[in-house]
Amino acid sequence: MKPRLLFVGLFVAFAAFRAVAAPLPHLETRGAATQLIVDGQPYLILGGEITNTASSDPDTLDAVWPNLARLNLNTVLVPVAWDWVEPVEGQFDFSLVDRLLAGARTHHLRICFLWFGSWKNGLSSFAPAWVKRDQTRFPRVRIASGRSVEILSPFSAEAERADTRAYVRFLQHVARVDAEHHTVLMIQLQNEVGVLGDSRDRSDAANAAFAAAVPAELMTYLTAHRSSLSPALAQLWSTAGGKTTGTWTEVFGDGPATDELFMAWQYGRFMGTMAASGKAVHPLPVFTNTWIVQPEDRAPGDYPSGGPQPLSLDVWKAACGEPGPTGASAIDFHAPDIYLLNFAEHVAAFHRADNPLFVPESRGNEQGVANAFYCIGAHASLGYSPFAIDRLERLAPAQPTGAASGGALETLPLARGYAVLRDLSPWILAHQARGTIAAVRLTKDAPAREIALGDHTLRFALRQNRSGAPATELGFALTFALGADEFLIAGQDVQVTFAPRTPGPAIDGIAAAETGAMRDGRWIPGRKMNGDDIVLNYHLAEAAAENQSGSGLRFGPDGPTLQRVALYRYE
Repeated sequence: MKPRLLFVGLFVAFAAFRAVAAPLPHLETRGAATQLIVDGQPYLILGGEITNTASSDPDTLDAVWPNLARLNLNTVLVPVAWDWVEPVEGQFDFSLVDRLLAGARTHHLRICFLWFGSWKNGLSSFAPAWVKRDQTRFPRVRIASGRSVEILSPFSAEAERADTRAYVRFLQHVARVDAEHHTVLMIQLQNEVGVLGDSRDRSDAANAAFAAAVPAELMTYLTAHRSSLSPALAQLWSTAGGKTTGTWTEVFGDGPATDELFMAWQYGRFMGTMAASGKAVHPLPVFTNTWIVQPEDRAPGDYPSGGPQPLSLDVWKAACGEPGPTGASAIDFHAPDIYLLNFAEHVAAFHRADNPLFVPESRGNEQGVANAFYCIGAHASLGYSPFAIDRLERLAPAQPTGAASGGALETLPLARGYAVLRDLSPWILAHQARGTIAAVRLTKDAPAREIALGDHTLRFALRQNRSGAPATELGFALTFALGADEFLIAGQDVQVTFAPRTPGPAIDGIAAAETGAMRDGRWIPGRKMNGDDIVLNYHLAEAAAENQSGSGLRFGPDGPTLQRVALYRYE
């Protein structure tokens, strides 16, 4: 064979090998968890989202990338607006996308792109000016007053076609420039969609659809999944009579909740079409994000009506199509943006067997670190991402802690928390798949919690002072069962005791405990813990009456830190 032909043959073979050995990032069920697979391996997103328009100025962002690496992020959520890549209809410029990819690669970061197309925070402010000006071709949502608002109607076929065309061109470009790198992991499609100012669109097209029969595809889906529907949707449908045909009000009743389901179907169809078209050219995982209902909201329209809420998740699943041959529908999952302090309640509402968890927007201070540990350990989250990661004041502690001070990025709560999660990532991902991981997030309103793991019940409480009162208002921990009687725990401002939950001697004692660190997936032992380190209650008669040894583990404020413990049992 001639040398040139040999070289060409080897190049083609190598390219074919890469294509087989390194498929695109995708979601895959591994044991008890759905995980993001990147270059053939499970991947935990330690993320952060930059502010809405920061990515429109790559020169400014060049000063931000190094900080993100110092905060121990591995992934950045980066907006790309329709207006920025198609300012003139039919004329596309993706040089900004190239600069963003280059910046991320220079600092060894991955990207989840956020497509700000027809809607961002419900509004259509990131649509191109040529779309905004032509309200005949691209009609707006009309509310009960008869006035239009700055929201493109999801009933506009022209808006769907134009947004889809731009989105597909964007993904075609990403496919060309990122095929070998896999810098881009996932796509968030739009941002916090839904109608504001009313519970539904009341344009002529919307009114006609609302008066018509509920689409047969939706009723077929709901009937087939009746036993697993969200409790709120099942109750609404049942209260209205459980009909399988009829208009929207006949099937679901007359009220704002029905309006919300109606809009969810239409937004889901619009965005499902976009997502499917994009996956045809570059099949990355696609997700939505949700502006969750706030305490002050009285009805749909105070929050974006029609977005993927717990009430309407099943409607969105139906609108986006059943899973295909790859096991995924056009939109893979729906993710909550959670700034409220009752974080655990909201992640539980979104994490379902058919909806893996990811939190794309949340807090970035010590509350955020607690959130990250909790959702990753308790709900097998794909990862966590605080908003406004480029604004360091958003990451400052909300209350003084025992952490080092001085303003260095590495001492911020998020940097310290992400450093621990980074080092633990191989163990986290393996134990998520095995179902041998758990987590707690404790507050002054919920200062203690029990978890059954292995052969034992772990009793977590906020770290206490000598009088037995909580010494803090926030604590968190993530724990792995390494065996029936052995645990690894990463935590801050908590203490933990143990109790058997299988037949045998009634009291757990500590056989051995040590601090340590994780390096390259290996446990590196540190200090041996004993004596005052582990005695939580010197009143041994009192402890024995409660089938306790009086000993346990204590995690201070200067964390998160790691401890490994082996237990034994006695009467």
